[in-house]
Amino acid sequence: MLTTWVVMPTCLPTVLRRCHACASPRFLANGKFRVNAHHKRLDAWLLVLCAGCGATAKLTVWERMNVRSVRPDQLERMHANDPSLAAELLQDPVVRRRNRVALDWDGAWRLDTGGSDHLECEAIDVSVRFAAPIPVRPVRLIAEACGLSRAEAGRLIAEGRLVSAVRLTGKVWSDFTFTLKR
Repeated sequence: MLTTWVVMPTCLPTVLRRCHACASPRFLANGKFRVNAHHKRLDAWLLVLCAGCGATAKLTVWERMNVRSVRPDQLERMHANDPSLAAELLQDPVVRRRNRVALDWDGAWRLDTGGSDHLECEAIDVSVRFAAPIPVRPVRLIAEACGLSRAEAGRLIAEGRLVSAVRLTGKVWSDFTFTLKR
């Protein structure tokens, strides 16, 4: 029985960065942008709020970019404070590296298994798809979806009854498949 599971975001992830005002390590992205024009040059920032004190910080998206090199639809989305654009930019490794931030996805995603039909099967083949590059531990994902403890899932891996082409004990953020034999 081949089943497809989907890991999908439910909200924007928490931004890990130290606050200059209160030293809190977390910022919340609310999808708001600030765009500033300097003649033929544009600056754009994604605004994030400190989880501790509420101070605003700016994550640089563009810096002194020529107006002609900016896609008009992206500029419109920034002016409209499009939350899907905020999600795209937070997942962009260039933006994260430029601003020296990391993302915390705890509580910001869910697993859609398509029902509980797979719980009664002796053997299942599962294809796990990611709607966004969310780092998760496959063992945790499988244990929660199949009603197992993580220790029990670890035993199944050791016994060869839970197999995959990817390492199930580390973190993954791209599509993978696995087979579970009970």
